[in-house]
Amino acid sequence: MSPNQPSVSSIQASADVSQLLAVVIAQAADDRKGGDIQILKVDEVSFLADYFVIVTGFSRTQVRAIATAMGHAAEEQCQRQPLRKEGQSEATWIVLDYGDVIAHILMPEQRDYYDLEAFWGHAERLNITLSTESSAGQTL
Repeated sequence: MSPNQPSVSSIQASADVSQLLAVVIAQAADDRKGGDIQILKVDEVSFLADYFVIVTGFSRTQVRAIATAMGHAAEEQCQRQPLRKEGQSEATWIVLDYGDVIAHILMPEQRDYYDLEAFWGHAERLNITLSTESSAGQTL
């Protein structure tokens, strides 16, 4: 891991609890084989949140599983529950809103159509290294 890529332990030692939550839910998505996981630091370009986590799920079942895994990880590791959840029944785009972190789990068609990364393209992308076997050290 390079010096500019934060680890979970270095984030835990810092005061940025929002960043820790974003990384924890990104890792939960990775554990469920979520695709193209992106963390955008939007605090300087939006009042909506500090971070967006954007993930692709390749079936409705997987989208739901990723959302569930994110919820469990946030509760277990950060003692946080979402303030709002949307899209559970359709499962083509689920949003978990933690206030300071908003997670978007989208099917490929919705992700391509809405292109959140381009819309928030001026936001900083957080570079982290996921530590699971499935990602083989994938850098975000």
